[in-house]
Amino acid sequence: MRIAMGIEYDGTAYHGWQMQKDADSVQEQLERAISCVANHPVRVHCAGRTDAGVHGLDQVIHFDTDAVRSTRSWVLGANVNLPPDIGVNWACPVPEDFHARFSAIRRSYRYLIINRATRSPIWRNRAVWIHRPLDESRMREAGEKLLGTHDFSSYRALGCQAKSPVRTITGLAIRRQHELISIDVSADGFLHHMVRNIAGVLIAIGSREKPVEWSQIVLGHRDRTQGGVTAPPHGLYLASVEYPKEFKLPKPPSW
Repeated sequence: MRIAMGIEYDGTAYHGWQMQKDADSVQEQLERAISCVANHPVRVHCAGRTDAGVHGLDQVIHFDTDAVRSTRSWVLGANVNLPPDIGVNWACPVPEDFHARFSAIRRSYRYLIINRATRSPIWRNRAVWIHRPLDESRMREAGEKLLGTHDFSSYRALGCQAKSPVRTITGLAIRRQHELISIDVSADGFLHHMVRNIAGVLIAIGSREKPVEWSQIVLGHRDRTQGGVTAPPHGLYLASVEYPKEFKLPKPPSW
């Protein structure tokens, strides 16, 4: 039987999603907890690996098991065995052809910024503090220039191993609620550091260090060395993953 799960986590204490030899990871914690419920070793596969310090609002995983458990037992059993900064929101059986990564048709990320003169102890690990004023209308105008299908070489990490730099951004929304600014990006797929590099460019534009057209200028260079600063990881969240309707997965929580 193949089981899918929706996972929420605070990535502050972990060296990213992926299992590592000498560092704690989200994957390691989940495999340990789910194996306790299944009563046999379990290997989990995720929709998208996240870097150290990056959070997950609705990461999706799958694993194979011969253990027979109710969906409620999978959720409650895993949560009992997980640390408080990782939790399972839902579980459901899926067909054998479902794959958390390769079956996904769209992913969405959120980047959070605290924009005020003084640092925030509450948001220190969950949003990036920018003390200089940001003009979200300039950021919004610049973000619109990234919509559609483009070569995002300038917006990916130098060490990115993706075979193609071409991605399609289907949505990019910037909202402000008092001191909190959110950047929500949806695409058919993402390159390594792509959202953090987009955030870095938009922050520079919002602070008036760069013109609004700079987001498009950077895109046209197709050269990471001509891009902006990579924004810190702790403002980034994997917000949701979309799959074909036939898999009948629960809807992600609204954030």
